[in-house]
Amino acid sequence: MAKRPTIFIAGSGGIGRALALLLRNEARTAAEVILGDIHQSAADEACEYANVKVPTDAPAARGITMPMEGTSDELDGILKSADAILDCLPGSQAPRMARLAKEHGCHYLNLTEYVAETNEVLGIAEGADTCFALQCGLAPGFINILGHDLYLKATKAWNVDKVDNLEMRVGALTRHAAEPHHYGWTWSPVGVATEYVKDAIAVRDYKTVNVPSLTERKTLRLHGLEYEEALTSGGAADLPEALAGKVRDLDYKTLRYPGHYAWVEDLLKGIPDGADRPAKLQAAMEAAIPHVEDDIVIIYAAVEGKDEHGTLRAERATYFCPSIDVAGRRLRAIQSTTAAGIAEVLLIALEQGLTGPLLQSQVPTETFLNGPFVSLAYVDEERRV
Repeated sequence: MAKRPTIFIAGSGGIGRALALLLRNEARTAAEVILGDIHQSAADEACEYANVKVPTDAPAARGITMPMEGTSDELDGILKSADAILDCLPGSQAPRMARLAKEHGCHYLNLTEYVAETNEVLGIAEGADTCFALQCGLAPGFINILGHDLYLKATKAWNVDKVDNLEMRVGALTRHAAEPHHYGWTWSPVGVATEYVKDAIAVRDYKTVNVPSLTERKTLRLHGLEYEEALTSGGAADLPEALAGKVRDLDYKTLRYPGHYAWVEDLLKGIPDGADRPAKLQAAMEAAIPHVEDDIVIIYAAVEGKDEHGTLRAERATYFCPSIDVAGRRLRAIQSTTAAGIAEVLLIALEQGLTGPLLQSQVPTETFLNGPFVSLAYVDEERRV
């Protein structure tokens, strides 16, 4: 990068403030950060959190009030000189922020798993002179880049161009969970109910299909511990299309402690179908599930298939990501892993001068997986939880 980047972070919640801290802390960015929120107090609190002493010469982060719709003179003034917008707002806001990025010539990166909004942003990104990197968090995000990397390594090592299975699994969990829900909120509840209700996209016998979420439940053992996996929406990103005809069966599933999915299904029995079903499920879950600070992110990806000699083989990767310390601040596991994913893609976009749409299958896997932000957050603590 020829100059210090100016980064606008839309949304000053847990992920936004973690991003601000990471971007100020890393020498390769040492960014000037502006945080936006609909409440000035939230933006100011996030800046206070991020403005600790860091080992770089990054200037102090500052905050502004964002309008709930459209734009404002203050926001337009900032975006006019910004290098990138990092969108940490709810997924419904993605098209709005993408249009602002294109209008002002900024890179645009987001986190959302929302499929319809992602497709709309892809349309906005066509012909852009800057990079529009989508679904850059944890899942979708890191897990898809990891899965793609395993596919590339496996096919090269096995001297083949097709594999039987690609599995991607992620669980953002509390260290402990109690009945009846076997769960705890480690991040914003917004989006969890949606991924439980909307169909998942998967590949079955080389064909891309829609499959009901919470189905195909199985038990998975990692580090000797038992988890339950189930299909959920959004997590496969663009891999079904990118690897079409190359993987017989491909899917993304969310990991939970055994008992959680049965509890959710009981809730859904009392909620009729309709556009408001995700909102009603979210309300029911929030009424019963506590927020918990002590969390862990569990990641598993695997590729299985036959090599050139017909021998069945597998490539696997597992991470148990704990909370981490950055510049004296404690980042929860879900904060650090989500923020690290989008920060790493931002660094790649800035240093390589990328333009146009960038989906997970297009992110250079080795550069991403060995970058400074991912190396900081994605570690396997290898201990029982």
